[in-house]
Amino acid sequence: MKIAVTGKGGVGKSTIVGMLARALSEQSWKVLAIDADPDANLASAIGVPPELLAELRPISAMKDLALERTGATPGSGAFFILNPRVDDIPDRFSVEHAGVKLLAMGTIEHAGGGCVCPEHALVRTLLRHILTRRDESVLIDMEAGIEHFGRGTIESVDLLIIVVEPGTRSFQTGQQIERLARELGIKQICYVANKVASAEDQAFILEHAAGRDLLLSMPFDREVQIADQAGVSCYDQSKDFRERAHAFAQEVTRRVVH
Repeated sequence: MKIAVTGKGGVGKSTIVGMLARALSEQSWKVLAIDADPDANLASAIGVPPELLAELRPISAMKDLALERTGATPGSGAFFILNPRVDDIPDRFSVEHAGVKLLAMGTIEHAGGGCVCPEHALVRTLLRHILTRRDESVLIDMEAGIEHFGRGTIESVDLLIIVVEPGTRSFQTGQQIERLARELGIKQICYVANKVASAEDQAFILEHAAGRDLLLSMPFDREVQIADQAGVSCYDQSKDFRERAHAFAQEVTRRVVH
């Protein structure tokens, strides 16, 4: 199953992806987690230790690899392969922790508006390959906002999860994402409410999610905040968090597989 997670910046996308990745791994799924957010935080949410994280290089930063695979050379301009070979990259350049493989995409530096550079061609082709050819449970932590929908990267996902929090701007971004996702033909779209701290927050969520598929609400958890400040995974610190993660994974599996 292929799942993309998106939403406004700061709503807790990486936390959601991290808890889902760890729970699915413990439920015997092969898991490949993709950090496609330039503000990369997924490793700590999964619990990747610093010494292993030091081995993880963003694919977009591998300029020599991009040049090699696309056949681009200095001064070649726009003449290079747009669909390079990428099938070996997920296994070669990922790190594995607790049964979860983690691959970082990184940030694409464009020379100009709409530019397609070798690095962009490599990352775009790699995402397409992962979504259509790999047999793992793939989880993608997308960049904040809606900009990525113009890049043709997530049309093949089985489920799009839009993370929101009790706030008007969060829902406005979520609704824009949903509209664009439906234009792309994504059939299963659901919302996950995060950082719900009170009955008033839950009432706000239910009011603004009316008519939409609200998968579940996650309570505000001080332990998540403490773990984040320490740069560790709450999954390794809190039994209650692990139990919520497993219930979440079971519901996602039911939606996608069954």
